[in-house]
Amino acid sequence: ERGLSVDRYTFLTYLCYLTYAPLYIAGPIVGYNAFAAQLEVPQKNYSFAQISLYGLRWILNFLIMEGMTHFFHYNAFVVSRLWQHLSPFEIFIISYGVLNFMWLKFFLIWRYFRFWSLVGGVETPENMPRCINNCHDLESFWKSWHASFNRWLVRYLYIPLGGSRRKLLSIWVIFTFVAVWHDLEWKLVSWAWLTCLFFVPEILVKSLSNKFQASSSLGILVHREFKAIAGAVTISCLMVANLVGYVVGPSGIKVLLSKMAGKDAMPALAYIFTTFYVGVKVIAHYSISFTICALFTDSWIER
Repeated sequence: ERGLSVDRYTFLTYLCYLTYAPLYIAGPIVGYNAFAAQLEVPQKNYSFAQISLYGLRWILNFLIMEGMTHFFHYNAFVVSRLWQHLSPFEIFIISYGVLNFMWLKFFLIWRYFRFWSLVGGVETPENMPRCINNCHDLESFWKSWHASFNRWLVRYLYIPLGGSRRKLLSIWVIFTFVAVWHDLEWKLVSWAWLTCLFFVPEILVKSLSNKFQASSSLGILVHREFKAIAGAVTISCLMVANLVGYVVGPSGIKVLLSKMAGKDAMPALAYIFTTFYVGVKVIAHYSISFTICALFTDSWIER
């Protein structure tokens, strides 16, 4: 996005911006300047082959969604409230499935309209730049979920509210706004406030972690293990927030708590937490490996 000359701010261009079908219906959010600049000079970052491959990948993901819809009935358990008769482990599996289903659903919607926009010569932000299963903290998760809306929130809410100086307070305003923006329902407001409640410890822990510089091998090991445990806790909290928001609802919290407090739930919860812990370590390991490979490749190319 860049500044435009005054003569580019016309009513006709603005009307075109408002009614451009790929973005108006359900596409990514893009600023007026970015849109208007590409009317005369279409995007050149994506070639015809890249756009075609983008469309092909969308078709493959659509087939995955069709398979999930026909063979994995997560949403049926939620709508029919059959989850109340399931074990805690099964409830978490359903919640995890619903979360992945939601991600794939919006992934398909937003990428379809982005593909349409690219075909028309207008480049827009990628709304789902990162897989949901590759996020082990709330901050990266929400930066990668509806990323263009996240940019809008940062620009028009987060920064005016004080930015990083008042992050602990601004997140409550922002997530409440997001919940109401979706729909005025108590389950969404509950989801927003639970997310904020879990977000606060993460912000504090990250602030302390950034000040800690491990120098010894033991310190590095402890720091890595601590990050893995913190990541597992964060994913668990994210699951709980989405359980309340999209599976059990506020009315089902009492039933959920009674199930989680039972003796039978402890092994299941321990298993789930351990799985998240191992998953975070795997993500961290491959992230480091890819970074080292990239640095090695860059240095080799420079030579």
